[in-house]
Amino acid sequence: MAVWAVLVAAGRGERLGSNRPKAFAKLRDRPLLAESLERLEASDWIDSIVIVAPPGWEEPSILLAEELACTKVVACATGGETRAESVRAGVAEVGDDAAVIVVHDAARPVLPDEVLERVLTALNEGWDGAVPVLPLADTVKRVRDGRIVETLPREELAAAQTPQAFLASALREALGGDLAGATDCASLVETRGRVATVPGDRTLLKVTDLSDLELVASFL
Repeated sequence: MAVWAVLVAAGRGERLGSNRPKAFAKLRDRPLLAESLERLEASDWIDSIVIVAPPGWEEPSILLAEELACTKVVACATGGETRAESVRAGVAEVGDDAAVIVVHDAARPVLPDEVLERVLTALNEGWDGAVPVLPLADTVKRVRDGRIVETLPREELAAAQTPQAFLASALREALGGDLAGATDCASLVETRGRVATVPGDRTLLKVTDLSDLELVASFL
């Protein structure tokens, strides 16, 4: 009944204005990837880790894991053109002993262990997957050609985060289908099974630009 984590770190990070992939942008004085990697390593919930690295950055990823003494890292896959393809590459390296696969974005480096506990506990309650979410504070409009066509009911909307946890069989089946348009794993699994939501965490901020890096650094 092993729990494997797929740490997706294949983003290009063009909005950071760096000549390095996002995972190797500097968070304080070390690569962004180091923070989430250490947190997964330290978690009692996780047994094994697969890193998904940008093409050409597989060796630096493995060297970083070795430098951090991350003994749970067992493989490093090469990322694809899309996030979904990167996840599929990572899951292909997950062992057959996996009962559960947790997918986390390295771009969300501040990973509270309590969130891991929440998503994994939901699977024990009979769900095929679980996703941490945050309620939306702003009113959301559907816009077409610059014109508002609909105001969406905010109480039915939430912002999805990672880590997302799934029964290994459910995620493998979902990744075997069409990945077009999938922005997260839940969007693939929820068409085939039951996916729960659990409370997310505001420190699970996704790094997209330099201001995000500065804010995340303030959480550490």
